Amino acid sequence: MDIIDQVITDDYAIYNSDSIEIMKKMPDASCHFSVYSPPFAHNGGGLYRYSSSDRDLSNSKDYAEFMEHYEFFVMEMARVTMPGRISAVHCMDTPRNGANICGYMDFPGDIIRLHEKHGFEYTPRICIWKEPLEVRNRTMAKALYHIQIVEDSTQTNIAAADYLIPFRRKGENKIPVTHPQGLMHYAGSREVPSELLKYRGFKGNQIENRYSHWIWRQYASCFWDDVRLSHVVKFEATKAEEDDEKHVHPLQLDVIERAVVLWSNPGEICWTPFMGVGSEVCGAVMNGRKGMGCELKTSYFNQAKKNILACYEKKAEQLSLYDDI
Repeated sequence: MDIIDQVITDDYAIYNSDSIEIMKKMPDASCHFSVYSPPFAHNGGGLYRYSSSDRDLSNSKDYAEFMEHYEFFVMEMARVTMPGRISAVHCMDTPRNGANICGYMDFPGDIIRLHEKHGFEYTPRICIWKEPLEVRNRTMAKALYHIQIVEDSTQTNIAAADYLIPFRRKGENKIPVTHPQGLMHYAGSREVPSELLKYRGFKGNQIENRYSHWIWRQYASCFWDDVRLSHVVKFEATKAEEDDEKHVHPLQLDVIERAVVLWSNPGEICWTPFMGVGSEVCGAVMNGRKGMGCELKTSYFNQAKKNILACYEKKAEQLSLYDDI
């Protein structure tokens, strides 16, 4: 598949193409970090269908075919990822029959086993909490309605968590990811206690850096319960085509910032193979990394161009303000 469109700058490179084709052009062990959401699969293939393209994983005829094609993708990710570095996968348990009352599939478990098969080490998954009423209103899932516990509570479900699973490529990491002054910014709705703000950017003994210690305690938790679910890039403009997915919901910028800052150094390449409307590239650019993304669907790619440019300009304005100060 040819590259339909591309934008390449000193700080980011994005491609309207098939991510497998782009990765085939990438040298071995050239990617410092990656973060992405694969199409969420269920027993009929993709939970949502994002396009009519035969290359789209969400158009697999069934779950087995989806996992077969996804395995080729994981093999390429293993090849391009630097030894000792992280590939973070955002996923969820997936319902077998959409949003109705039904059983679920352990999609994260299958993702874990596939990565272990191809040279990645599984590190504990992080749960991302979702507000039940918001999920009910968005999905119209009968199993989340209060009336269901009145009628028959055995037919209820919960608002299932999202997961972020960091996989470490086996081998020695020859370029440590360091934070000499600790963590500098907290991404989430919880506020850092005011008495700790004076320690931000502390240059002394890091044992005394109470600001960074507080942030690390939140990030090191297996349960991220203050991710701002509405803190996402713009995506409404993508719903212009007849075959557009109506449930587009980009990965939250809080999740992306935490991952990018924790697992990559400033200036390193952060790759996202299912770019969508550009969330992960925006997160990389805003945090001083070099974003690289690929998106198969042209309408999503066009929105990603706008979103990433807006983030790039916002970052430039911030740097200018800092220079003035």
